[in-house]
Amino acid sequence: MSGPTVSVRGVARSFGSGAGAVHALRDVSFDIAAGTLVALVGRSGSGKTTLLTVVGGLDRPDRGTVRVAGADVTSLDDDGLSDLRRGTVSYVFQTFGLIPVLSAAENVGVPLRLARTAVPERQRRVAVLLDLVGLGGHADQRPGELSGGQQQRVAIARALAASPRVLIADEPTGQLDAETGLAIMALLRGVVEAEGVTALVATHDPVMIALADRVLRISDGVVVEDPTVDERDPAPGEPAGTC
Repeated sequence: MSGPTVSVRGVARSFGSGAGAVHALRDVSFDIAAGTLVALVGRSGSGKTTLLTVVGGLDRPDRGTVRVAGADVTSLDDDGLSDLRRGTVSYVFQTFGLIPVLSAAENVGVPLRLARTAVPERQRRVAVLLDLVGLGGHADQRPGELSGGQQQRVAIARALAASPRVLIADEPTGQLDAETGLAIMALLRGVVEAEGVTALVATHDPVMIALADRVLRISDGVVVEDPTVDERDPAPGEPAGTC
């Protein structure tokens, strides 16, 4: 497929109505080429999470279009969106979202089970991914037996199981200490190169920003290219938004 892997055009998204409406996204447009790691930066409440959910088909914009790997996400029905999320777009969140009763290998293999991948191929792919994230020796351990950083590595491996074209990560190091967070950020950089995925990562961390190919800055729902942004968490006492 030629052209950008992600194409966003004139996207707007608001919550509420009238004078109390919150304009999370305002006429947002950008393209992301294949195999690119993009850092999405902005203060809490600037619209980062809203943009990620719209790009990934978890939410619909009020207007505008989103195309991912050639598919017009904004025109897909529920079945089409399910297919998109099953095979084209994968997510990594702060909360890991692992199934407690399953081992690391079984968690990574869940998307492949849903896709009815043959057992030998599923086992091969799971082993490759656990090795990729540095957890080849932890395949049989359950989430409760792993550290937070290891759990996030399992979550990243699971997100890659179905060979997605696009990886979306929302503050993937938000619950990790600085050293572990650095390792996860370096891992995401390596994953983009090893798997050839396109990654859109919301982050406040300057290290992730430095590792990115591009930086998009969002402020009050407006997105601009900003390779020199110096992002910080809200100052003490500054209210944090939820968009």
